[in-house]
Amino acid sequence: MKRTTETNSSGFSLLELMIAMTVMLLALGIVSSILANAMSVRQRESRTADALTTAQAALGIMSREISNSGFGLYDSSLSPTANNGIVVADSDATKVRIRSNQQNAGGVHDAPGPTTLELNEPGEDVMYFFDPTTKSIVRYDAHALGVGVGQTSVVVNKISNVEFEYYDYYGPDSAPGGPFSVPTPETGRVKIIVTVELDPVIGQPDNQVVTFASEVTLRNNSYMLQQY
Repeated sequence: MKRTTETNSSGFSLLELMIAMTVMLLALGIVSSILANAMSVRQRESRTADALTTAQAALGIMSREISNSGFGLYDSSLSPTANNGIVVADSDATKVRIRSNQQNAGGVHDAPGPTTLELNEPGEDVMYFFDPTTKSIVRYDAHALGVGVGQTSVVVNKISNVEFEYYDYYGPDSAPGGPFSVPTPETGRVKIIVTVELDPVIGQPDNQVVTFASEVTLRNNSYMLQQY
């Protein structure tokens, strides 16, 4: 007797395949979106960390030198009142010029004379300012290469702006006045504000900025010396 076996070999229909492909594409789209967002967040955090490192480096360098402003200086040979070392005529919200007597020979910082300092060593007459062309903080040392021979050097780049604010101290009152956009002989504290514009990242808002600030006490100004 002859026996026949029938096998059911029917497969997926075209409609079922299209539905399956649609579901897979949707799943891939969701996964891709999640991965893209994760990469965007990672790039955002990376650029923020870079900005933090850059700004902290700039603030550290400027803070250390500005805090020593006025070292070894006083106003008059008759009344040796400490001088904060800020050159008022050359300082404002965009730049600051500081002087200090690192050799500590004593004397006043006025016109050259028998009791006057010769501030002609590297680091004794320095200006910090922002260069918008190179987007960098620039340091100018009036005697870096010798007496009267200055040198300009970039402290740090990838900076969007630098501002200086000044706080004044008067007499025995410990409450400062300010902030002011220009210094005075009574300035005892300087606030440095560094702004960094973050690089654009796909998926993140454009024109994002991060602002860092450091307050520097001029420990050689008259008010601070009276506190010791």
